[in-house]
Amino acid sequence: MERRRSALSGGLQISCHCASPGSRGFSITPTMRNAYVLWDYLTACGDRHRDGLLVVCGSYDLRVCDHACELFRQGRYDSLLITGKTGNWTDKLWTQTEASLFADRAQANGISPEAVILDEEATNFAENIANARRLVPDAVRVTFVTKLNSVRRVLANAPIQWAEADIRANGPPITFPDGASNIVGVFGLIEEMVGDIDRLLRYPDLGYQVVVAVPSDVRVAFRWLIKDGFGGRLLGSALGIGSSTAIVP
Repeated sequence: MERRRSALSGGLQISCHCASPGSRGFSITPTMRNAYVLWDYLTACGDRHRDGLLVVCGSYDLRVCDHACELFRQGRYDSLLITGKTGNWTDKLWTQTEASLFADRAQANGISPEAVILDEEATNFAENIANARRLVPDAVRVTFVTKLNSVRRVLANAPIQWAEADIRANGPPITFPDGASNIVGVFGLIEEMVGDIDRLLRYPDLGYQVVVAVPSDVRVAFRWLIKDGFGGRLLGSALGIGSSTAIVP
């Protein structure tokens, strides 16, 4: 734990997430340098339609719902579909489903309940997409809103679960590490990103998603962070230590 605490030491002044670590204007530790590599890769492909169906994936981060509501107000979307039962982070966090909690948040954000469709069954991204397809089968242009670091995972799942739709994915414009949710913290977000890369690498062989290009520098950073103790969200050990007892998309 001392090693992990020291990752943010040294008086860092962190102001942006869009440049390479070496050009950010401050000295960072190896842990944070490698974490930035994962963050920049995972968050580089967000996009959205301005109309069609807007789907928000439930999670521990209510800012995802706030961002989806803002997009809904700005665009010409037919409906706001909120999907999510509980997941790895939220099964012990709330007594409500993610979808129910996000629906309350959407109403507080001024979204009419008549515009909202609820799916309280999905427990992972594959089910988020498959259930949205089941509930609104005629949708053609679909935008999924999720945590910013999860955009690539949604896009990798989409061709498997809803091949005929034109799917894009978007997330709230937060920065790293200062924008990390206070529910999981910076170290929790690093663990989550390591888990995201693990799934992007392994799920194609399991049939859960399409193959995506993961550059060599991302793979190197991924393995370094596992060795540094951030492998708590792996399916199993990417270094061959132990095994996974349950694999879900």
